[in-house]
Amino acid sequence: MTKWVYDFAEGSRDMRELLGGKGANVAEMTRVLGPERVPAGFTITTEACVAYMRDGAEPGGMEAQVDEALARLEAGAGKRLGEPSDPLLVSVRSGARESMPGMLDTVLNLGLNDESVQGLAERTGNQRFAWDSYRRFVQMFGNVVRGIHEDRFEDAIDEAKQAKGVRHDTELDTDDLRALTERFKAIFREETGEEFPLEPREQLRQAIRAVFGSWTGERAVAYRRSENIPDDWGTAVNVQRMVFGNKGETSGSGVAFSRDFATGEPGLSGDFLINAQGEDVVSGARSTLDIAQLAEVLPDAHRELTEQVARLERHYRNMQDVEFTIEEGQLFFLQTRDAKRPPAASVRFACDAVDEGLLSVEEALMTFKAGDLEPLLHRQFDAAVPVSELARGVGASPGAAKGEIVFTARAAVEAAAEGRDVILVRPKTRPDDYAGMAAAKGILTREGGHGSHAALVARGKGWPCVIGVEQMRVDVENRRATFGETVLEEGTLIGIDGTTGIVTTDDVPLVEPEISEHFERVLVWCDEHRRLGVRANADVGEDARAAVQMGAEGIGLCRTEHTLLSDEHKPKVAAMIMATDDDERRERLAVLLPLQQEVFEDLFAAMGERPVTVRLLDPPLHEFLPDLAELSEEVGRLEERVEVAGIEVTDDAGDLEDELAELRRFLAKVNEIHEENPMLGTRGCRLGILYPEIYEMQVHALMRAVRRVRAGEGAAPHLEIMVPLVDYEQELRLIRELIVRVGDEHGLTAGEDYSIGTMIELPRACFVADRIAEHAEFFSFGTNDLTQTALGFSRDDVESKFVPVYMERRIIDRSPFETIDRPGVGWLVRLAAWVGRERRPDLKLGICGEHGGDPESIDFFHMAGLDYVSCSPFRIPIARVAAAQAAIAHADG
Repeated sequence: MTKWVYDFAEGSRDMRELLGGKGANVAEMTRVLGPERVPAGFTITTEACVAYMRDGAEPGGMEAQVDEALARLEAGAGKRLGEPSDPLLVSVRSGARESMPGMLDTVLNLGLNDESVQGLAERTGNQRFAWDSYRRFVQMFGNVVRGIHEDRFEDAIDEAKQAKGVRHDTELDTDDLRALTERFKAIFREETGEEFPLEPREQLRQAIRAVFGSWTGERAVAYRRSENIPDDWGTAVNVQRMVFGNKGETSGSGVAFSRDFATGEPGLSGDFLINAQGEDVVSGARSTLDIAQLAEVLPDAHRELTEQVARLERHYRNMQDVEFTIEEGQLFFLQTRDAKRPPAASVRFACDAVDEGLLSVEEALMTFKAGDLEPLLHRQFDAAVPVSELARGVGASPGAAKGEIVFTARAAVEAAAEGRDVILVRPKTRPDDYAGMAAAKGILTREGGHGSHAALVARGKGWPCVIGVEQMRVDVENRRATFGETVLEEGTLIGIDGTTGIVTTDDVPLVEPEISEHFERVLVWCDEHRRLGVRANADVGEDARAAVQMGAEGIGLCRTEHTLLSDEHKPKVAAMIMATDDDERRERLAVLLPLQQEVFEDLFAAMGERPVTVRLLDPPLHEFLPDLAELSEEVGRLEERVEVAGIEVTDDAGDLEDELAELRRFLAKVNEIHEENPMLGTRGCRLGILYPEIYEMQVHALMRAVRRVRAGEGAAPHLEIMVPLVDYEQELRLIRELIVRVGDEHGLTAGEDYSIGTMIELPRACFVADRIAEHAEFFSFGTNDLTQTALGFSRDDVESKFVPVYMERRIIDRSPFETIDRPGVGWLVRLAAWVGRERRPDLKLGICGEHGGDPESIDFFHMAGLDYVSCSPFRIPIARVAAAQAAIAHADG
């Protein structure tokens, strides 16, 4: 029979796929710290959840195994679940392979009913504690297991506090809590039409099913999609003996990090509450205390906590996030996991771990995801500008942001769709707010500690976040936030600093970040370990200089149309297109040549001796001309004016007729070159073959720029001239002959002074790459167009239309324009690389599509044997990290 249930003592961290992250870590923690510090329990496997989702019922034998595991737990505790005189109480928690903070749900104090609450009170001698635990259980069970909205319970708590004239839950006495419990049961009855279940085994059965069911809930599905977690993993269920942090002033609960959660500096960090259960700490219902204050309140517990958390970090060899409870002075550990941390803390930990001998450089570089470091490249408040502090909370996630205040997730999403920058302001965030948090530039909450939903999610994603602003009052219904006497309506500009916790109404300038000492050190390590080169997509000298600062080793793509499409130069290109013959076209191209040369000289000077790949003109000519429909309307309007002017015999009638004739000629030319699908029409090398004088002008500009920079700087980049949109080897052969002829005129030799290659962006080019390689020294994969042509997807259309639906229905996991489609487009890349190098072993291979900055795609390009990736300048550090991680991950391959 399949084993569906494992006691904590049976598991280990190597069983993560079966026991989930939480179950595997609790089992490992039991082995490391001993059962005296970790409350006993058992885990129902992820396989059981998968079977439940498949069949709609618990798999055969699971219920009996749960009963057996529960009996062992009862025997060890010396008490039975829900026993009236001395009840065993348990928590029921979910636990997927990968941490999903706030997405799945927890039930505490399971086993309480009208009889066992009396037994708990008598056994502990603490009536208030017993009824506090009971009301918490009814609330959690109603919300998590039966789906009653938590506001129904929270509103009842607020009413009880108002009636009592108190501010905190802890100020309610036993009678208040007893009455509140009865009110919660009434809410349960009103919402479900059923009485609250009092039989402990039935409570457990429903709770287990609720955890299984939550895996397919809307919140969990949305989170998995955003994090690319497979639906078929399932979640484990962890049933653990309860220990209580709400037994009075010698009890408490908290979250501790083995190092500073924001910076990664050595030393315990986190927060806690006295006389509280864990949910109080993470829910934001009460303002937490800094973990350092535990040394003043319960010094023995603080000392042991410090020692054991450090022990867990040494064992796991990674920064740890630990949940703990202190029950009447005795410390218990409920779970540990690798800490989600801001990027700055990630790189600081990597450096310190190497210096401390905890990890090797290779191991340290694998303690974070490359993409998670991107916030290090985000903006901050300008330190040179004084900031008027409206309020100060707790900086939960570094980085600064500013925008209009919005008070709901929906408002944030709508504002983002309109292109407006907003800050999401909430009393506290909930899992339902995730979409709004993602849409906003930053998050600000009145309540919450470092383990709250807002803090955990924002830290994990690198979003600026300030929490715990106690002086702020948030009125969501009337859309206003109050700071003392200052009232801010929705739409007011506000700024937040997720590092310092400052809130301001100043329009503070945001400045680009500088790479820190620790990040720079990590990047040096990455450069030592990666095999892939990293270049930049840059069209002008300014971008190239920024790319060099970010560590670019060359330019992988310079789009020569960049300056020609500017408002200043577009009319000159249009005039060239309107030429009536080759001589006139060459004459007008001569006007464009110095413009191109000037841009190339600046670009080459910025890059020094680094290689520069320049793509010859790629877009269709219609992009340089007015829109056909708009031009037709303009001709129609002018025809009406001419007709009226002619009737009135005005002096300007002749001038209007001349203008109309010129406009009609323009329209005729636009009609002549108009194409229904121009992106698959006359563009790329096809332009160079139909109008070779255009490419001649560009090559002359390139050769002159190389010579000019050599003469002035003493050295110039190795020029790589790239021919776009090649389908047939004959196309490249013809353009190559043109380039070589112009190069010879300037005394520059192909293969020595410059190289000639092509952008591979069509499926046919991949299939005949060996033939094309006969005329190319390099291939650069244009994966944007290759994805469009291979999949038949128009990037400009599908990403806002059916791609989201395809992702929702799991036809695809993510947009193929974000991460390369490995089995389709990826196979074309591998095929072209393979057959191209079969014909030409020294063929250089690169990629210049936007996939060149995506870590997952970079991992693929490493395995595919490419020589370099190229991406936008500010993604270069991330590409350097991803390339190193790919090399380390596949070192044995």
